[in-house]
Amino acid sequence: MQQSAGVRSRLPPVPRIWAVHPTEVWVVVVANAVVITTMWIIHGGLHQIGTIGGAFTAVGQITALLGTYLALVGIVLMARSPWLDQIFGLGGLSKWHRWVGFATLWLLVGHGIFTTLGFAAEAGTSIVDEINALLFTYPWVLMATVALVLMVVVGILSVRAARQRLSYETWYGIHLYAYLAVALAFLHELAVGSDFATDLVAQAYWVALYIAVIVLVVVFRIGQPIVLSLRHRLRVADVRREAPDVVSIYISGRHLDELPVRAGQYFFWRFLGDGGWWRAHPFSLSAAPNGQYLRITVKGSGDDTHWLQHVTPGTRVFAEGPYGAFTSLRRRYARALLIAGGIGITPLRAILEEFHGFPDSCMVIYRAGSWDDVVFRQELDALAQRDSTKIHYLIGRRGPRGADPLDARSIAQLVPDVRLRDVFICGPDEMIDATRRSLRSLKVSNSQIHDERFAF
Repeated sequence: MQQSAGVRSRLPPVPRIWAVHPTEVWVVVVANAVVITTMWIIHGGLHQIGTIGGAFTAVGQITALLGTYLALVGIVLMARSPWLDQIFGLGGLSKWHRWVGFATLWLLVGHGIFTTLGFAAEAGTSIVDEINALLFTYPWVLMATVALVLMVVVGILSVRAARQRLSYETWYGIHLYAYLAVALAFLHELAVGSDFATDLVAQAYWVALYIAVIVLVVVFRIGQPIVLSLRHRLRVADVRREAPDVVSIYISGRHLDELPVRAGQYFFWRFLGDGGWWRAHPFSLSAAPNGQYLRITVKGSGDDTHWLQHVTPGTRVFAEGPYGAFTSLRRRYARALLIAGGIGITPLRAILEEFHGFPDSCMVIYRAGSWDDVVFRQELDALAQRDSTKIHYLIGRRGPRGADPLDARSIAQLVPDVRLRDVFICGPDEMIDATRRSLRSLKVSNSQIHDERFAF
């Protein structure tokens, strides 16, 4: 982007960062899948296809290997590795974890079906007799069946229609059974898997995969949070009401100036009072890090978020993070447009602070159903006045035939130079998807659009 010397001096510098593209990660994932398939072929996988029973058995073997591998990939995606988090972001990791999970489920269900059909055809027995033989005479098959049932239950409850009927706490607790399912499946795989019977290299390869996954989970989901919490000793310092069902929680601690966190990032928070220690929820910082306190802002929309409306000062806090690629480091342009929907203003309010001292470099569009739903009105107006930032409040609920206040025409009128800005969007999925369509019709490139979704 070309700028005059005078304009350049009034705009924040565009950061230059090195980043791995998500495609490169998937190249590694696919490469391992190729290795697994190649080992299966070397071990005679294709030689079985001469008969109908052998063909079914071959399909059952390869679906088992790839399904188990994808289960490990799914765990890695949600192991909270900061490296992957910076590449995909919270929404990207959740999306890919979801699709990898469904692919895992279909492959493992296919393994059970094709293996049973293949063994029955080869033995000349009925399907029912073969199922009984597999369950009660083959080692670890019963445990593998239990694992598959657990995976099916988790998969069904992860379907959007079912997920929306469950509280976060219930869904999270059920989802943990997927770890047990993967462990049981591995014991079955080692005991009867054809790739492990005679090949020590294959055994070592799979054991290494499992060890790598376990290390990632232990380091990033257990070790890193413990170290962070012991070092910084976080506690609730204050709770302030922002709206009838919204509070800001101020969290104090030691050495907060050394915490490597940026505006727009989030932590998984555990509040250790009244049984809240085992439930972790992701909340973005709603104020830029200042070395004195961390602030999150919570809207009461579920069991835990309603409980957090009344958390008491002095409560110990256990934090995992920071996470998130939704930061100003992603900018390609000096100017930015921040678009918020409802409580989605929280990370954008923090990002807005980073533009202090650069007048006219940032613009905000805040969409809310009513003025009661607007959070941080006074803070936003104060920040806008300080740095000559324009804030457009779009208030009101759209009817069935109402015009979309964030359609392409409206955005172009409010922000004529939108193609020369990075756009940060946070809010409900429907709003983000619609806004992305509007921006693309205005020829705003995908590389300029950054979003944070309510993924949990």
